[in-house]
Amino acid sequence: MVDPERSTELLWGARSRRGLSLERIVRAAIELADAEGLAAVSMRRVAERLGFTTMSLYRHVPGKAELVDLMRDEVAGEEPAAGADRRPGWRAELEAWARDGLALYRRHPWLAEPSGTRRVPGPNAVAGFERALGAAARAGLPPAEVVAVVTLVGGFVESAARQVLETARAERRTGVSEEEWWGARDSLFQHLDRYPTLSRIYREGGYDTPLDPFEFGLQRVLDGVEALVRDGTRDETRDETRCAVCGKTVEAAATGRPRDYCSRACRQRAYRTRKS
Repeated sequence: MVDPERSTELLWGARSRRGLSLERIVRAAIELADAEGLAAVSMRRVAERLGFTTMSLYRHVPGKAELVDLMRDEVAGEEPAAGADRRPGWRAELEAWARDGLALYRRHPWLAEPSGTRRVPGPNAVAGFERALGAAARAGLPPAEVVAVVTLVGGFVESAARQVLETARAERRTGVSEEEWWGARDSLFQHLDRYPTLSRIYREGGYDTPLDPFEFGLQRVLDGVEALVRDGTRDETRDETRCAVCGKTVEAAATGRPRDYCSRACRQRAYRTRKS
């Protein structure tokens, strides 16, 4: 079982750069995972890759669980691809963070493999989280919603990455592309005429030019966040001392809820507007 205190020490402590260092061990493990998957990573395999004994590795890292923590944080510190769109504004910043996240999963598919939820984050992971928090905070949301937005977008990226990587793995394993596989399912398609909506969508070209599921989903997630931002701004900037109809000053009520209208006439006008 992983020791979170030991992981914290390894992730955040000073590291030696001479001889068989922790950095060399982590880098060799990443290269092995990139080539063969996380299941291929073991202390023995990493030691063989470096030309050392397995016991030599244990002087630097207690076991595979802590090594995987170090691997995850190491790749989290990679620089985003050059030439990426870096427009200002909270939405564009969250878009860039999400796309960088998907690109990271593509470079290191083993990141999407399950490894438990209670992982100690390292400095690079926290820096990435800070970047996303900063973008969401610039939208003017309250703190709890900033955290929720980052969790929502991050969860979407992870889910989308799993789908992308699973499709890529199936294509590599079989040598058959996704389009080719579905194109050969005539025996299935013969049974689908009984579903009217599916049949109509198919006839009308719904499957001819499929939308990119990541980009479509990301924009819809951010549309929801933008609606939240607009609603929050409207609620925060609304002047409760102004009439909701004519804008005149409304005297504060001595008791009860705040008044929305300056006069009975404005109240009746608002009522007639709602009825119409």
